[in-house]
Amino acid sequence: MAESFPTHTPTKPAVPVLEARNVVKQFPGVRALDDVSVAFYPGEVHAVVGENGAGKSTLMKVLAGANKPDGGELMLDGRPVTFNHPSEAQHAGISIIYQEFNLLPERTVAENIFLGREPHRFGVIDYQQLEKDTHAVLERLEAGNLISPTAQLGTLSVAQQQMVEIAKALSFDAKVLIMDEPTAALASQEVAVLTGLVRRLQAAGIAAVYISHRLVEVFDLAQRVTVLKDGQKVTTEMIGDLTMSRIVELMVGRVLSDYFPERARPEDMGEVALRLHGASNAALRDIDLELRAGEIVGVAGLQGSGRTALAQAIFGVVPFTGGTVEIMGRAELCRTPAQAIRNRFGYVTEDRKYEGLTLKQPINDNIMLTLRSLQRKMARAFSNGTGNDRELALELARRVDVRSPTMDREVRYLSGGNQQKVVLAKWLATDAKVLIFDEPTRGIDVEAKASIHERIRELARAGAAVLMISSELPEVIGMSDRILVMWDGAIIGELPAGSSEAEIMHLATGQATSDERRVASEER
Repeated sequence: MAESFPTHTPTKPAVPVLEARNVVKQFPGVRALDDVSVAFYPGEVHAVVGENGAGKSTLMKVLAGANKPDGGELMLDGRPVTFNHPSEAQHAGISIIYQEFNLLPERTVAENIFLGREPHRFGVIDYQQLEKDTHAVLERLEAGNLISPTAQLGTLSVAQQQMVEIAKALSFDAKVLIMDEPTAALASQEVAVLTGLVRRLQAAGIAAVYISHRLVEVFDLAQRVTVLKDGQKVTTEMIGDLTMSRIVELMVGRVLSDYFPERARPEDMGEVALRLHGASNAALRDIDLELRAGEIVGVAGLQGSGRTALAQAIFGVVPFTGGTVEIMGRAELCRTPAQAIRNRFGYVTEDRKYEGLTLKQPINDNIMLTLRSLQRKMARAFSNGTGNDRELALELARRVDVRSPTMDREVRYLSGGNQQKVVLAKWLATDAKVLIFDEPTRGIDVEAKASIHERIRELARAGAAVLMISSELPEVIGMSDRILVMWDGAIIGELPAGSSEAEIMHLATGQATSDERRVASEER
């Protein structure tokens, strides 16, 4: 039987394992942290929440030694400490797992976990001992049968790579494990695995600091919550004393009356903008789909079910090779993205930083990027008399509520929510009539999510046909006029607006019987 963590009954000790006292961090032109005090206790999951730009990441970097505070102090086990480098914090027992993994894909799991600390014999790496040490760490996570020490890191799934990151942290005898948006890239079944892992860490007496925009996870895992806003601590409270709406109110400074805008009515929907029949390629099979002007069709499914492959096929990234495609009533297959854009398609990809934006270019240039690749007559048609490109970009930025003191600011310096709004404005510039959104609110805060949701619904109200892919089932349910569920490269069923998470997961996990699938297909 695998060695596991010792059992631990969480109780609040007199001394926190890690504490920030009156911490201040100043950057040019902004005070990122302003007199922030927060304590983290052994055997407790402590969630830190706030909007993008609230100071969460800066605080985590101070705790992990990546940023040195300009004021205040850090206390570790009741004693003041100063870290000049992340490695000092790590060797003191404070490890951080960033949303972007810090791993080497070409090296093995063992080499990643003990990088720079490999056991040696006579000046040569002892690979037998390295694999033994790695297996012991993985066994502590109950992952010894899931991940091989000799596996190449790049061959692992995102969830498995995250386990490797956690194993690496535990190899330093971590007392505090900071997790920054750990579920941002995970499918729902992988989130469940991570949840169990965090609970085992808690049972072992490790202080887990958990940053997430998904408040459902916060209520599922955390015992204590700290809310940050504009670099200041708003409050720290026990989870039992809070509600989801109260946390949202504390984060944004006001009450958000509705998480999702009102759905479309049948009379609001127009003609079929996109019709697929028996469409297929190497990743997809027998796709039947109708998308009408004025409606939002949600696409749910587990990671690997074919959701992104569907978006890429429609947009011509990896086009369909079989079946029929009709655009605005005419038979036409988009074989390239350029052809899709000419057909007035837009595609907001799941990776805005690397596929949707040119990070070192200003907001202006990013918004006009796609439009400038089209014919100049289209630019004139969509400018509606606004004059030059800068004026059009400013008008579009205002429409989607991009918040920046200047349109010449490089996009890399914007928050995640504002970056996503720039991507949206880019496609508004082309007057796209069929819009595909793949994970439109991944990694952005609740107020920015509400703003993006409203913008998407406004597009539908203006006559656009919207296909929206999301791993967040509440978002799929709240935004969709119809829900398509994918499994194993196919649309396995269709559900009406307002269906439950259980109904979606029943189809998404392949549990539906052949009769149920037949009925779902006939109903569609």
